[in-house]
Amino acid sequence: MTSQELSRLAEELGIDVVGAAPAEPYLETERHIRERRARGLFAGMRFTMAQPEVSCHPESLFDGARTVVSAALCYYADESERPVGRGRLPRYAWSDGYAELRAKLDALGRRIGGAYRVLVDANQHVDREGAARSGVGFYGKNTLLITRRHGSWVVLGTLVTDAEIESTPRLALDCGSCRLCIDACPTGALDEPGTLDSTRCLSYWTQAPAPIPQDYREAMGAQVYGCDICQDVCPWNRGVEKRREGSEPAADATPHVSLVEWLAAGDDELVREYERLYVPRNDARWLRRNALVAAGNVGGQEERDAVAAYAQGDDEMLRDHAEWALARMEARGVH
Repeated sequence: MTSQELSRLAEELGIDVVGAAPAEPYLETERHIRERRARGLFAGMRFTMAQPEVSCHPESLFDGARTVVSAALCYYADESERPVGRGRLPRYAWSDGYAELRAKLDALGRRIGGAYRVLVDANQHVDREGAARSGVGFYGKNTLLITRRHGSWVVLGTLVTDAEIESTPRLALDCGSCRLCIDACPTGALDEPGTLDSTRCLSYWTQAPAPIPQDYREAMGAQVYGCDICQDVCPWNRGVEKRREGSEPAADATPHVSLVEWLAAGDDELVREYERLYVPRNDARWLRRNALVAAGNVGGQEERDAVAAYAQGDDEMLRDHAEWALARMEARGVH
């Protein structure tokens, strides 16, 4: 199959960017993962970093694997003004773009024919490396995969197939001298360009099964999960709103959430409603922890009353975050 034929099939299926590369080992990426893990830069994260001997070897994903097809699906949508007292989710989590891309890649595999395997948001494959090798995008200084047309506002996925598909070239692009993402990160997580220090990353701390360090809580603002700061300032992401003009968010898109509801909902209900998010051990208390911090930063009287109940609770971790939130509200004039 030629690269043009592959692009035509992808376009028919609504995939925004596609590329192909041979199913060969990602030896340099494997080395980087091992080095950065030894430095403790991944903190407690596992994901594709847990087993680089698997995630960096697409040729071993199934017998006869010949080609890695990488795909990107743009999830950008305009954000309405956040209501007072509401928390914010990162754009990629407004709806489940991964599920949409997974279905489209499965359809692409059937159209190509032969044996194939689809991996989307899966620990068994480093999607960004496959995408960089096939020209879907390039690595930014914020470590994200940046596409030419949609910037980094994309979810990535992979189709490993036994079909022989013409390779697409890497992009001859980089960030140049730009360091806007580095300077904008409030915690210095990107001080080493192209390398993320997860121990200082706000997105990591919203997903970590541990108390959020007090020094980082105010910087989280209204975020109850993830962080978009380094994407918001990236020049490659400018103009995507015009190219996506008229693209409405998914019907079930949830950019903003009720902090009061997050603090009042039952554990199973809260985790089930946001099952597209990674929550350690599916334990709702980590989402409540995030809601308490956000309430401290942006909440009003209604949120204060909900926080106060946790300040009297039995859970030591949540009680600590609630007490911090009440003190932060006091400083903001919410009594």
